[in-house]
Amino acid sequence: MSGNDKFAHVAALRPSRKRDAELVRATGLPADCDRLAQLLGAQACRNRYGEHLSVRQWYPTPEVCTPDARSLSLLLPKETIAAPAVATFAADPDQWLFLDTETTGLAGGTGTYAFLVGLAWWDAGGLQVEQFFMRDLDEEHSLLLELSKRMTKRPVLVTFNGKSFDWPLLETRYRMTRAISSCTPKVHLDLLHPARQIWRLRLGSVRLKELERHVLGDEDCTLEWSRHDDIDSSLIPQMYFDYLRGGPAEPLAGVFRHNQMDLRGLAALAGKIFALLDSGNGLAGAAHHSLQDPLDLYGLSRVMQRRGESVRARELYETALRSGLPRSVERLAQRELAQLAKREQDYTRATSLWEELWQASTMAKSKKSASVPEDAQNALEAALEAAEQLAMYFEHQAKQPHRAAELTRHAVGELRTAERAGVIAAARARKIDARLTHRLARLERHGATAASPELLRAGNSSPA
Repeated sequence: MSGNDKFAHVAALRPSRKRDAELVRATGLPADCDRLAQLLGAQACRNRYGEHLSVRQWYPTPEVCTPDARSLSLLLPKETIAAPAVATFAADPDQWLFLDTETTGLAGGTGTYAFLVGLAWWDAGGLQVEQFFMRDLDEEHSLLLELSKRMTKRPVLVTFNGKSFDWPLLETRYRMTRAISSCTPKVHLDLLHPARQIWRLRLGSVRLKELERHVLGDEDCTLEWSRHDDIDSSLIPQMYFDYLRGGPAEPLAGVFRHNQMDLRGLAALAGKIFALLDSGNGLAGAAHHSLQDPLDLYGLSRVMQRRGESVRARELYETALRSGLPRSVERLAQRELAQLAKREQDYTRATSLWEELWQASTMAKSKKSASVPEDAQNALEAALEAAEQLAMYFEHQAKQPHRAAELTRHAVGELRTAERAGVIAAARARKIDARLTHRLARLERHGATAASPELLRAGNSSPA
């Protein structure tokens, strides 16, 4: 059943909550439609489009996060950084508005409603949370108008996956009203993306609940709430459908609490990410990065590298490698670090890393890993890339074309042996083979047909 069909079915089944409200006013007796307001301490918020429920709650934690301009610039779009006034505006936490929605489904589109919109902002040293809820579908206009007012006051939006889901959904709902214009945020900080870059390798999943458990729940960021009795988010749409049909209000109290915890977790995550970025930038007062998990350091290195902070990225890659990384991640760090060193023409460091990656290929040569074939292929590809980079160095920088040719021959031989052993997929092997043989043919055309004296002396140290 499609989203629109489902809502039509719900509309046909549910009792009229407006008629219930009229009955309350006429008789003075409590009705189930007011039960949710009683449970939550909510109030009816009225504007020119009607009513919706509003719940407000202030929390002393998490504490206010004030980002350093250098750290903030790592998360801002480049066009925002190019506009100093907007960047300065974004650095003011008083302009931030955290947002998280609870919806009737994850598919998006015109049939999906954001029936609960949670907002939060820093206030009086703590976090003020406000939640807007539509008790019926015809309260959507009222809710959206109030949301637009809040965003006008605080136009720096902070979300978790909000660029892909929450905000596009809300923009669709605004367009569907044909009456209310959305207040487009001046800056949108989506914390899912830096969270993935920093923690995905260590945690696998970077869902907010997992980040709370493994990242925000450490000694540096103790949370003052627990999700041990939290509801399963997949059940939330059905809870709302049941409520629309006239079902009990009690289950929805858990939905409000779930949304509140998401908002508080989002605010705590902002503080954690900026503290880590401050550390990576070497700012005074920031926790020293040596105290971080090596995998987190690697993730932070990638953030720095992607935003052009190559000096800090190199320092963090080096620290992560010294701290000890799993072998598969160590290879990635070595490859990234070698490229940064090459870009800065530090060929001493670049070639030492390529040599290490190339020499490590002997461990997997002519073997097919029964347990992790993908890792064996990744190790082989890293070694072949290192050999190719070394060949380029010998040809262009060291002016030793004979050594470049011999190294390329070794790489071709190892690739073909690995392909026969099933270590690498045939299609991938053919692509790499074509590139290597093209380089070898060009070197041989220029006369690099015999091994150089340097290579003959080193002979046995090069993998066959």
